[in-house]
Amino acid sequence: MTESPDNVLFVVMDTVRKDHLTPYGYEKPTTPALESFAEEATVFEQAVAPAPWTLPVHASLFTGMYPSHHGADQENPYLEGATTLAQTLSRAGYDTACYSSNAWITPYTHLTDGFDDQNNFFEVMPGDFLSGPLAKAWKTMNDNEALRAIADKLVSLGNTAHEYLAGGEGADSKTPAVIDQTKSFIDDSEEFFAFINLMDAHLPYHPPEEFAEEFAPGVDSTEICQNSKEYNSGARDIDDEEWEAIRGLYDAEIAHIDDQLGRLFDWLKETGRWDDTMVVVCADHGELHGEHDLYGHEFCLYDPLVNVPLMVKHPKLDEDRREDQVELVDLYHTVLDALDVEGGAPADPGDDAVALDRTRSLLSQSYREFAEAANDDPGQIGDGEYAFVEYSRPVVELKQLEEKASDAGITLPKESRFYSRMRAARRTDAKYVRIDRIEDEAYRLDTDPEETTNLAGEGDAEIEATEAMLSEFEAAVGGAWTDALDDEVSDDTVEEMDEDAQERLRDLGYLE
Repeated sequence: MTESPDNVLFVVMDTVRKDHLTPYGYEKPTTPALESFAEEATVFEQAVAPAPWTLPVHASLFTGMYPSHHGADQENPYLEGATTLAQTLSRAGYDTACYSSNAWITPYTHLTDGFDDQNNFFEVMPGDFLSGPLAKAWKTMNDNEALRAIADKLVSLGNTAHEYLAGGEGADSKTPAVIDQTKSFIDDSEEFFAFINLMDAHLPYHPPEEFAEEFAPGVDSTEICQNSKEYNSGARDIDDEEWEAIRGLYDAEIAHIDDQLGRLFDWLKETGRWDDTMVVVCADHGELHGEHDLYGHEFCLYDPLVNVPLMVKHPKLDEDRREDQVELVDLYHTVLDALDVEGGAPADPGDDAVALDRTRSLLSQSYREFAEAANDDPGQIGDGEYAFVEYSRPVVELKQLEEKASDAGITLPKESRFYSRMRAARRTDAKYVRIDRIEDEAYRLDTDPEETTNLAGEGDAEIEATEAMLSEFEAAVGGAWTDALDDEVSDDTVEEMDEDAQERLRDLGYLE
C-alpha cells in the first residue's frame, strides 16, 4: 500500500446505529462486507457526531465547523458564508463528486457547493418540476425574508417523499444507482474525492425482498408504524412484537447498504484502485427504537444517536480498534491531511474557511493535542478528551409532531423536550446535556451506558468536570441556550406561496 493515497472515498450510512453492525459486536450478520473492511481499517468505538441529524452533521463534515459556527439547521436550512471541503479540493485539482438520495444534501441547501458533479437522485424534485412552480416558490422564499421560515419545508421534502414513494421506487432503490454513478465517476477521474450518502436505513423501512426475508421474515412493512411522530406524540403505541419487526426491517436495510458497499469495494480492488484510496465509512447519526420512549432521531442527544460508527482505512492508521474519543468534525481535517491540502482560502470573498489543523487529523502524531492547535476552534479544550454536540429546535419534525398529536386529541406540553434546544459535552465516561426547557441530563457512560440514571446536580466529580467543559464551550460560541424560543412553530406565511407549491406540500403531508 502506498504511504499517501491519492484518492478519498467518503461514505455516510445515513441513520445507522453502531450497535447494529457486526464489526461492533452485533450478533446478526447484517454487514459481512463491513466486517471484512474492518479487518484492514481502524474501527473507532467512540466517534461522536456534532448533531443528531443530517443537515448540521454534513455541514460540519464539509466545513470543519460546529453547527453553531456554520449555522445550518432547520430554522436556517442553508450552508452560507462558509468554504466547503469540496470547493477547497476542487481548487487543488481533485475531481470531486457527491451522490446521495437525501434531500438535505442538495444545491438548495448549498451542501453540494464545490463538487464538480453531484446527483441527489431526488425523485420528488425532478428537473422539469424544479423549473416550474416549486422553483418559483423557492426563489420567492429566498427573496423574501418573511418566507424563509418555511423554506426548510421545501428542502426537506425528500425525506417525506422517501416515505411517500418508498414502495419500491423511493430512496432505497436509489442506492444501487448511487454506487453505479460513483464507479463511473471514479473510472473517469485521475485523483478524486468521492462522497456518498446512502439513505436505506432512514425511515420508512421498505427493504429489498431478499434482505427482508432474511432479517424480517413474515413482516409486512406496510402494516407497522413507519411514522415516528405518531409514536412520539402519543397518538400510537408500539408493543414489543412490533418493535422487533421494526428492528428486523431496519437490519434488512442496513444489510442492503452493506451489500452495495461490498460491490463498490470489490470493484475498487478489481480495478487496482483500492490501495491508493483512503476509505472513510461512518454514520451521520443513529436512530432510537423505543429507548427513552422515543422513535427516530429527534428531541434528544442520547448515545444511540450521537455515538456513531466510524471506520477508516489509511496506511498511517493501524488495523485495529480504538477506544479514544474522536469527533466527526475531525474528518474534515483528516481528508485535507490525507491529500496534503492546507485549505483555509475562502472560495468567495468574506467566506469563513477553516485551514488544516493537524491536531484534528486522525493521521497526525499530534492528534487532539489541542495545546498546539492552530485554529480558533471552540472545541479544542479539555486536553482533547471532550466532544461537543449541538441541537437546535427541529421545526419541520415539530410541526408534524403537533399535527399528529392534534389529530389524536393530545396537547403537547410546551415545557418538554420536543420544544427544547440542547447542547452536550461528552467524554468516554461521562456526558452532560444542557436543555433549555426541561431539566438538564447527565450520565456516567462507564457505569450506565444505557443512560438511565440522570446524575445532573448530584455532585459526581466526572460529570461536574464535563459540565464545566460544556460551559466553556458555550461561552466560546455565544452563551448557553437558556432563553427558550417562542412556542409557535406554525407558518402563517405559507399562504403567500405559489398555489401549486402549496398543493405539492399538501400531497407530501406538510400541510393539512
